[in-house]
Amino acid sequence: MPTAVISDIHGNAAALRSVLADIKSRGIQQIVCLGDIVGYGPEPLQCVDLVQEHCQWTLMGNHDFGVLYEPTNFNKVAEDAAYWTREQFDAEPDDAKRAHRYAFLGSLRVRAVEDLCGDQTPILAVHASPRRPINEYIFPDDVNDAPDKMDAIFDRVDQIALVGHTHVPGVFSNEPDFYPPSEIGDEPVFRFIADEKAVINVGSVGQPRDMNPKASYVVLSPGQVEFCRVEYDIKETADKIKAIPDLNDYLGDRLYEGR
Repeated sequence: MPTAVISDIHGNAAALRSVLADIKSRGIQQIVCLGDIVGYGPEPLQCVDLVQEHCQWTLMGNHDFGVLYEPTNFNKVAEDAAYWTREQFDAEPDDAKRAHRYAFLGSLRVRAVEDLCGDQTPILAVHASPRRPINEYIFPDDVNDAPDKMDAIFDRVDQIALVGHTHVPGVFSNEPDFYPPSEIGDEPVFRFIADEKAVINVGSVGQPRDMNPKASYVVLSPGQVEFCRVEYDIKETADKIKAIPDLNDYLGDRLYEGR
C-alpha cells in the first residue's frame, strides 16, 4: 500500500485541501504528517482538524512545539505568528474542541519507525533531522559545507529517513550528495539503492521554499519515492494573511514565489 507523506502545512488550509484532494485522486488511503501543522499561516485550527481527520499519525514540528510551549529561537515574524496562533486555539468557544486540539498537539511524537513503503523496509520519520528531531535543519549546502554534520546524521539512519523542516524537497545520499526532484529525471521518482542510505526531504505543503510555489508532498511505494507538486489558490491564503495584523505581509508575498 503506498503512503503519502506531508509536512510543513503552516496553517495554509487552501494548500492542504488541494493536496488532500490530489492524494485522494490517486487512490492513496494512508497519509502521515511530519509536523509543523501550524505557524505562519492564517487557518491553524482548520489545518489541525484536517490533519486529525485524514492522517494516520503526525509528528511534532518546531512550530507545533512553539505554540504548545514557547517559540524559542524564532525570529520576530515567526514568534509573532506563533503567539497569534496560540490565541486562535485559546479563542475557541467550544471547550471540548479547544481541549481536544491542545491534547492532540501535546500527544505528538518526535519520531516514528514504520514500514511506509509496503515492502518491510523500516523507515525513520522525524520533522527536522535524525539527530535533532524537532529543530535541526539539513540544508543542501551541508553536503559540501558540513560533511561532519552529514556523517553524524547518517550514523543515525539505518537505510531511509524522512524529514521536512527546510521546506526544500529532495534526496540526500550518504555519498554524500543532494538530488532535487528536477535532477532525478523526467519522472520525479527516486529509486532506492540497496547499499545506499537516503534522507528524503518531502518539502512543504503550505510554504515551499525551493522557488516553486506549488504545494509539495511525496508518495512512498515499494523501492521508491515520488515527488508530487500541486497547484492551489495562493491568493486565497495570501489575502487572509494580509487581513491579520499580527501576521507579517511577507508571509503572504513569499507564497507566490515559493521562497
